Amino acid sequence: YRPTLIDHMGFCLKVVGLSVLFAAISVYLIDLWIDTKSYTFDHDAIAAIAKKYAGENHEVAFKEVESELRKHYGAHIIPNPRWVFVNAGGWMGAMYVLHASLTEYLLFFGTGVHTSGHSGRYILNISDTVITGKYLQWPEGGTKTKTYLPGDVIFHGSGETAAIEWDSDTWMVEYGRGFIPSSLCFALADTVFSTTDWSILWNTVKVYAGAMLHEFTVAFLT
Repeated sequence: YRPTLIDHMGFCLKVVGLSVLFAAISVYLIDLWIDTKSYTFDHDAIAAIAKKYAGENHEVAFKEVESELRKHYGAHIIPNPRWVFVNAGGWMGAMYVLHASLTEYLLFFGTGVHTSGHSGRYILNISDTVITGKYLQWPEGGTKTKTYLPGDVIFHGSGETAAIEWDSDTWMVEYGRGFIPSSLCFALADTVFSTTDWSILWNTVKVYAGAMLHEFTVAFLT
């Protein structure tokens, strides 16, 4: 028996159907896990610490925030953070990762130059507390732009997207909670397909992987 075109189409439809079913089940299980697990950090707690230093010189503010975070969260903050560039969604900035796992990250973020682009769309909730500068957000589905200044908290919900813009010398404290790997394609795509700066790619992967390994050690081996 030689398979016909209809047989091949039927097989392809089965594969597609099973793939969609598997994806739907995976998303449901991830959402269930995210909704029911316990977390190390909290959006309001991080924002409360960051707001104390809003409006100050960002380098001074970051030192104070990092010191408080180490007092509150101990070994969950990685020992030797460093600044690395980030290219994503058409914009360019820098991040200073303090913590990362499969479901949480905590970092300082900002830019020394004016930059703008796409926010990305993820399966996680992100909050940013502005320390210095100005941030603009144009949410999907509307015609009005929101402006955020030092001390303001920006919230980017799971599944949401926006056009975003930073003034030069805008710096913030960022906390994300959800399925962090869902953001990696967006975070790395510009570097892979546009700038082709493999050093930035390596640094980004190295920092995230190192922070995850550190948290695994803290959570399970201590």
